[in-house]
Amino acid sequence: MRYEGPIYRPPSEADSLLIQATVGCPHNKCTFCMVYKKGPKYRVRPAEEVVADLKAARAAYGSRIRTIFFPAGNTIAAPVETLEAVFKAACRIFPELERITVYGSSRYILEKGEEGLRRLSAACLTRIHVGLESGNEAVLADIKKGAARADQIRAGQMLKAAGIENSSYVMLGIGGKNLSTAHATDTAAALNEIAPEYVRLRTFVPKKATPLLRRVEKGDFAMCGPHEILEETRRLVENLEIASSLRSDHYTNYINLSGELPEDKDRMRRQLDDALKRPESSFRPFFVGTQ
Repeated sequence: MRYEGPIYRPPSEADSLLIQATVGCPHNKCTFCMVYKKGPKYRVRPAEEVVADLKAARAAYGSRIRTIFFPAGNTIAAPVETLEAVFKAACRIFPELERITVYGSSRYILEKGEEGLRRLSAACLTRIHVGLESGNEAVLADIKKGAARADQIRAGQMLKAAGIENSSYVMLGIGGKNLSTAHATDTAAALNEIAPEYVRLRTFVPKKATPLLRRVEKGDFAMCGPHEILEETRRLVENLEIASSLRSDHYTNYINLSGELPEDKDRMRRQLDDALKRPESSFRPFFVGTQ
């Protein structure tokens, strides 16, 4: 099996086989992301190479593989025909397979179109991990996400129509102090229209060699402290009106907030209120220079 460049996967894919279908990220402009700023350049691996790696994994791991995650940063951007061939091969090679997942941002989900997404769903694509980050127009423009609010909502609705699960990632604190309230309320409103199966929380931490870190260091971006992040999270949860699984499965978050919506909303609000009673000094430092 062959890999090129950094390989990242969501925590929920910890037990998944990782087979690289694409290299790099075709967008690579998000101001908070460090992953591909120094390369490699985006490219799609030939389907036959990916299938050869799948066969090698079968020889190595046999029937133990139940889930496969295909990196890298925006695998959904690859042509439908390539992804279709790879996913179908994965299901042939691993008949025990329960789930196939990829990363995919809204811009490239939209480019697939409704027909393309239905084809990928029929080819066994189960779930896409979508970096929503925010539902606020100003925040999305500021971080150069490459998708407007309406694009994010439309992409999520297209996934729902195609029968592909949506694991939407929200980045707490990405609006800074100035846009914290708008970021929380607008993101909740967008999620209410998207109705993803999963909402996953991440807290903004400045990363090396990113434009947003430089803004933080110059004082152009005022980061939220622990209490402000928890208040932002409470506002987000308060305004969610969907049936979804909320997960806080990441080292950047101040508390592990997980539950099912709407039934666990009151319990999660109480958990947040309890956390807000703690002194800020009891949480990890919110910024200690380059990370």
